Formats: sequence, C-alpha cells, structure tokens
Amino acid sequence: MKEILYVGAGGFLGTLTRYVIQLGIPAANVGFPWAVLLINALGSLFLGWFFTIAVPDKITPQLRLAIGTGFTGAFTTFSTFTLDIVRLSDGSMWMKASIYMMASLLAGLLLCALGIRLGQLMRGKSAQDGAAT
Repeated sequence: MKEILYVGAGGFLGTLTRYVIQLGIPAANVGFPWAVLLINALGSLFLGWFFTIAVPDKITPQLRLAIGTGFTGAFTTFSTFTLDIVRLSDGSMWMKASIYMMASLLAGLLLCALGIRLGQLMRGKSAQDGAAT
C-alpha cells in the first residue's frame, strides 16, 4: 500500500511539472506540439539517467518508485503524443505529423542513450563497462 503512495506523490509532482511547461509553450491546436515534444524528450533523458544512477545501495526502492514510475510516468505523455499526431493528421497537416512523430522518436532514443551515458559517467563507468553487465 505504501508503494501506491510513493507512486502517487511522484505522479502528482510530475503532472504539475508537465502542466507548467505546457502553460509556457503554445498549445498543440495552434501549430506544432512543441511542449509535448520537449516534455517527452526531457523525460527520456531523465529516465535513462535516473535508472542508470538509481543503484540499490544509493537510492531506496521507494524513491525509485516515486521518481521513476510516479514522477516520470506522469511527466511524460504518450497519450498526448498520439492525440497530437491524430489532430495534425485530421487537419491535413501530414508533413507536420510525420516530422513530429520522427522527431519525438529520435529525440527520445538519443536523449535516453545520452542520459544513460551521463549516468555512467557520474558513476565512474565507461560505456563498455555498462554494456558488459
């Protein structure tokens, strides 16, 4: 039961953080969905980094749940990503929809890999050490 509270607390903070970023960047229905692209890219970077440094002897399982599952799960938003693609497509903006989809995928993959690499550097591991485990 306590795990649910940790995930909920992290989720509350992640949702608020996403909302604040979305307030600061124009909404998807007025053009390109920059806010969601930024949010999902930052979430990918953060999650790659966090789960690389979140070693059991340094971070408690409760904190990993609160931050990894709760915060990041609520901060990033696959459902809004897909809604944006459908809205752009319905508005005959196929090129924008395609660019958004590819940019989101590439940014997510590259930034997650960068986050893992940053985490490895912070832990004093080389990329080869991480690949061997």
